[in-house]
Order: sequence, then structure tokens, then C-alpha cells
Amino acid sequence: MAKKVLVIEDDKDIRDTVVYVLEEEGYEVIHSDNARILRTLASINPDLILLDNWLTDWTSDANGQQLSKGIKDDPATSHIPVVIISAVSNIKEIAKAGNADGYLAKPFDLTALSEIVKKHITK
Repeated sequence: MAKKVLVIEDDKDIRDTVVYVLEEEGYEVIHSDNARILRTLASINPDLILLDNWLTDWTSDANGQQLSKGIKDDPATSHIPVVIISAVSNIKEIAKAGNADGYLAKPFDLTALSEIVKKHITK
């Protein structure tokens, strides 16, 4: 059974590229352009979450750092690895403050994407 990755990224080109690469590597990928999908996190039960830090989801006041902290603070979801994706220069600090398991700085190459996923998920 393929490992499941939840990708939350509002930039369509980045999201489509990430989904394509991960599916080619054999992962099951569920994706969204906004954080509302986190309401169904229990039913999705992903093995990894790739989470953009700056979502243009105006239905939520939370950024990726705050969303990650919420996931990690909830006993029902704290076991799910979260990797924050962002182009900000202080991404390492943002990931740490959000209790994320890792981070991926934009722009990233496809090798870096594959490596961070493999680091946090085993097939």
C-alpha cells in the first residue's frame, strides 16, 4: 500500500509539480489549495503533510506555522510529520516555532523535494 502525502499549497504550478513528482515516486497524493482540508485530517490519515506557510486562504487567519503547531499539539494528529514549505528567509525558525518536523525552502529542486519526503516517510 502506497504511503499517503497531503500537499497543501496555493500556488497551482508548485502544487501540480509536487503532486506529479510524488505520484511518479509511488506515493498516494491528496492535495488542496487551502487549509480547509485539515478539517478532514482524521479521515485522510496522511503519512506526511507538506504545508505551505503563506496560504491565500481567506477563510482562515492561520498561517502554515500556526496550522502546523495545531496539528502537532493535537494528540490525535501529533504523530503525523509536517514539513513547512516557504520562500521566507527564516523558514528554519518558522518550522521550529510551528513544531514542524522539517522545512523545504522555495525555490527548491526536485531532488530536495524527494529527499525531504523520504526523510520523513518510509515506503
